[in-house]
Amino acid sequence: MTSTSSTQQPAPSPPKSNKLPEAGRTPAAGGQDDRPWYADAVIYQVDPNLFVDSNADGRGDLVGLTQRLEHIRELGATCLWILPFYETPYHDGGYDVSDHRKVDPRFGTVGDFENLVRRAHELGLRVVIELVVQHTSDQHRWFQEARRDPSSPYRDYYVWADEPEESDVEPIFPGVEDSVWEWDDVAGQYYRHVFYSHEPDLDLSKDVVRREVADIADFWLERGVDGFRLDAVPTIMERTRAADPTDDGLWWLSEFRDHLDAGRPGAAIMGEVDEWPEKYADYFGDNRRLNLILDFWVNNHIFLALARNDAEPLVEALRQQPEPPPGARYATWLRNHDELDLERLSDEEREEVYAAFAPEEEMRIYGRGIRRRLAPMLEGDDRRIAMAHAVMLSLPGVPVLRYGDEVGQGDDLSRPERTSVRTPMQWTDGPQGGFSKSDDGLAAHLITDGEFDYRRRNVVDQAREADSLLDRLRDLVHARRAVPEAVNRAYHPVDVGVPGVLAMRHDGDGTSVLMLVNLTPDKVVARAPEFSLDGAQEILVDPASKGSGRDGDGLALAGYGYRWIRVGV
Repeated sequence: MTSTSSTQQPAPSPPKSNKLPEAGRTPAAGGQDDRPWYADAVIYQVDPNLFVDSNADGRGDLVGLTQRLEHIRELGATCLWILPFYETPYHDGGYDVSDHRKVDPRFGTVGDFENLVRRAHELGLRVVIELVVQHTSDQHRWFQEARRDPSSPYRDYYVWADEPEESDVEPIFPGVEDSVWEWDDVAGQYYRHVFYSHEPDLDLSKDVVRREVADIADFWLERGVDGFRLDAVPTIMERTRAADPTDDGLWWLSEFRDHLDAGRPGAAIMGEVDEWPEKYADYFGDNRRLNLILDFWVNNHIFLALARNDAEPLVEALRQQPEPPPGARYATWLRNHDELDLERLSDEEREEVYAAFAPEEEMRIYGRGIRRRLAPMLEGDDRRIAMAHAVMLSLPGVPVLRYGDEVGQGDDLSRPERTSVRTPMQWTDGPQGGFSKSDDGLAAHLITDGEFDYRRRNVVDQAREADSLLDRLRDLVHARRAVPEAVNRAYHPVDVGVPGVLAMRHDGDGTSVLMLVNLTPDKVVARAPEFSLDGAQEILVDPASKGSGRDGDGLALAGYGYRWIRVGV
């Protein structure tokens, strides 16, 4: 094989202005088409509260995030997904919004946000923010006025009842909330809350509420954002369905899509859709509804495959998914800011994943998921962590990286519920891990013991080490971006004779790329007789597999190794 690895190339130079391509389009390799910008994106999810503290108050902020955008760009990401920074009592990580048009003072100002977007665009990074409109905080002015005055126009913004009503709606957090109804003494009625009792549900069956949502989106589009991650989409649809059952309530996504296109063509909607795969096509709506669907189905089966050291569960899950319409994509990820929700697995499959990655009860949550970060689940083994990312990056769709996973950050199981996976970014081995200069405590405790101690795992140290986890993930992301075939969605799983190897073939114009990932700890030889290896070009190989290559008519892979090659057919 001839080595033409792209992983040694520097990150793309930043554009000379902050003007990104018109109408949200991005020229493809060679300028042959104008795919929407998100079609070949690599997304980096960041919690502004936990990334960088610029003013020594112990909490991360937008100025600090702006100061570290180069790290995100150098990792190879092309899009920044920012968790909530709106005004909030902060009882639910900022998802309890008390004003959608204000930046909470702990994070900075609207001007700080505008500077962040401007700088991100200068570096070629798109910006996607959370649109949290299924509920508000009970401290929101709308709710406070609604509860005090039955004749207030805001009374219609929420869901009220004289007595708890029977429905199919159940608490999102079983074991924490026993009911979706909460009595309010001031209002003299019950209000509904699918999430926490301090987060009353907005009633999107009402025209006035849907107009508010459109106005909120406009406010942030005017400040330069490139799209939204729409929280809790199926729950929102329950209310729009109550207004009009047409298309199962999904008509509102089309309405909202049209509204965005009228003001900012190309603005993306990435939806949190924890549903069965047969429903995905309706949520895409011929790319006239959601542009990106966060793919819980594949996410669940990635972990089932990892638990079994067998690629078949993942391959079968891909076969069962509907093809997204042209221009739309699935967004794939390993871990995010919530629990690893395993509801798309059978009871028996879920127990397999529990046994592999959450053997102790304190590691599990809500009777359905795991509250651990990726690195502890994989026992801090950098080979396995890199392998898991190679799996994700081998799949069709838009990959989503999570802050801290690039250095293998751990979790803090002493923290309640999902906050166990929300700890400060580990930048250095110095005081407060380089996250803050505060002497008065941090937004969350740094991890200070064991394998995941910030003095053992941090960005600065790993940046100095060849073949560190940070180095491997940077190579993986840049290699993925250098493979245009991988974003064309002309892909096929390949049988290479080894159940523990995921083999994905991505086809381009007269070219094919074969991405091999070994899910097992053992050295294997993958054979793909449909390909000619003569003259094959090596794109990327993991450090342990570098010393081997052709093995007769096959390709050798070290334990947890990966190899991407451009081949003849």
